[in-house]
Amino acid sequence: MERKMRRKRIINNSFYKDHPVALLRAENVLRKNWIASQIASHQSILDIGCGTGFLANFLAEKGHTVTGIDLSETSLEVARLHDQTNSVEYIKASAYHLPFEKTKFDVVCATDILEHLEYPERLIQEASRVLRPKGRFFFHTFNRTLASYIIVIKGVDWFVRNAPQNMHIYSLFIKPKELQKMCYSNGFNVENLKGFRPKILTKSFFRLLLTKKISSDFSFCFSSSLKTGYCGVAQKVHSRACYEKI
Repeated sequence: MERKMRRKRIINNSFYKDHPVALLRAENVLRKNWIASQIASHQSILDIGCGTGFLANFLAEKGHTVTGIDLSETSLEVARLHDQTNSVEYIKASAYHLPFEKTKFDVVCATDILEHLEYPERLIQEASRVLRPKGRFFFHTFNRTLASYIIVIKGVDWFVRNAPQNMHIYSLFIKPKELQKMCYSNGFNVENLKGFRPKILTKSFFRLLLTKKISSDFSFCFSSSLKTGYCGVAQKVHSRACYEKI
């Protein structure tokens, strides 16, 4: 029933083609540093749904070999323009059909994308396929709760200017147990989950409520609660074929 409801709605991803927004930048300040701190030096990294290159370009500056894929050529062009290392390989491709051979990467990242997919497990399957044994999969998405509906959907509608209709669709949000099951079914062991939310009771937060403008000091923090957004990392421990034989 839920799948049928999902198909009736059209996800509006044009927002990401034309507007690299302050909200995404603020999220990435926290996320990119956390991901970088978990990765050993000189890794080969794939950023799925790389958008305008916030994470991919940052990881390249840290000395990693980075590839970014996205369906928006406009976003990829912006990402290339902001690649200070001139080393990131940006490719137009689908998360459902990655144009890479098996076990090519040490790390795969999927942030700002899982909640925009009708079939997120297809991305996870592909991430497992292209990851080397013991490779790591980093992700960020939104929980399907009343809190996430109010903050992520209605909060953005009310307080973020130029937010398009259907930027996020509640039925596509993913409960942590659902994501853990998808990961396990595709050979991953989820090592860590961290709640992720905007910092409240700050000047920048109240400024957003009053002016509908996201200031440069607007920021996010990790939380013990997974009720809104959450980040995680999973390690590839088996191939999908191993599970199919069990």
